[in-house]
Amino acid sequence: MDLQINEHTVSVAADPDLPLLWVLRDLLGMTGTKFGCGMALCGACTVLVDGQALRSCVLPVAQAVGKKITTIEGIGASPVGAALQGAWQDINVPQCGYCQAGQIMSAAALLQAKPQPSDADIDAAMSGNICRCGTYTRIRTAIKQAANRGEMRK
Repeated sequence: MDLQINEHTVSVAADPDLPLLWVLRDLLGMTGTKFGCGMALCGACTVLVDGQALRSCVLPVAQAVGKKITTIEGIGASPVGAALQGAWQDINVPQCGYCQAGQIMSAAALLQAKPQPSDADIDAAMSGNICRCGTYTRIRTAIKQAANRGEMRK
């Protein structure tokens, strides 16, 4: 089956029910998307599918065929992704870093849908992403900074 990942078409031979996470990590070697809980509860495996933040650990690869998939490896190519990655560095968001790819992907979906989110918008969009280190305040600050960066408006 053919997948559109980070603006490239890739062909994979996979069981249609195999979660997208394992296609990305094991078949394609894209290890930026992390395995966390395997039950779509923690958000570590979040990718964008047609701009929507989805948990790749429970998404059968067959449901991603014909859709635009963006992973942490490709998010920096978009103005929103570049702004978020820059803000994440400026604010020094990560501690252990394990959850951060999923956090950035959820934040990207939020900013693409709502370029100037309120605190309530941020809380709602990010509520499905768990950070064991508790960097939630820095995550919110980074999202707000990214929303105000000049490259977001391009």
